[in-house]
Amino acid sequence: MQALRQQFIEFALQAGVLRFGEFKTKAGRLSPYFFNAGLFNRGALLGRLARFYAQTLLAARAEGRVEFDMLFGPAYKGITLAAGTAMALADLGTDVPFAYNRKEAKDHGEGGVIVGAPLAGRVVIVDDVITAGTSVRESVELIRGAGASPAAVLIALDRMERAGPDDALSSHSAVQEVEATYQLPVLAIATLDDVMQFLAADSAQALQVRTHRPAVERYRERYGA
Repeated sequence: MQALRQQFIEFALQAGVLRFGEFKTKAGRLSPYFFNAGLFNRGALLGRLARFYAQTLLAARAEGRVEFDMLFGPAYKGITLAAGTAMALADLGTDVPFAYNRKEAKDHGEGGVIVGAPLAGRVVIVDDVITAGTSVRESVELIRGAGASPAAVLIALDRMERAGPDDALSSHSAVQEVEATYQLPVLAIATLDDVMQFLAADSAQALQVRTHRPAVERYRERYGA
């Protein structure tokens, strides 16, 4: 799995999805790195991303961390991610159904807010990152409301970052809060620790961005959970 995580970091960097520099986050923090999964916006990139998701989920199942029957993609980014992951899983020998939600209920046709396969059994929520946890909360409510059981949350990157204003930082990260609140494992393809390991590596790609390592370390010391 460690090799897979490092391959994902390299892939995200090559795709311009992971960037180093100075970026202002939604929380108003100046972050030395930025991860934007919306930039996986070509067929080849999405296909490879989906395979990383699928391999991470299958590895977690092999380790006994999760069992699942289907996938759910919360609107909007999660829709594409869940569909792509379902396709990648099928290519790897595990064909499961998937569903996603609309932002507004449809009052004609099949109606409702859920599109795709009926929510049933053990459901993995697929998204890009967890920030405030709002998407997870809404997804859990929809899944449980349909009589199914949320089994895990599958994301691309765990920033391992504490929430809250600088003078009142939470003692836990958004991922830890989700795990504690919903008693669900959060499975990440990679984490900030993996980013740090990449920056410390001797590969040609890592050497190109090595100068950003001290800034990332300072950021982790300040905000890391």
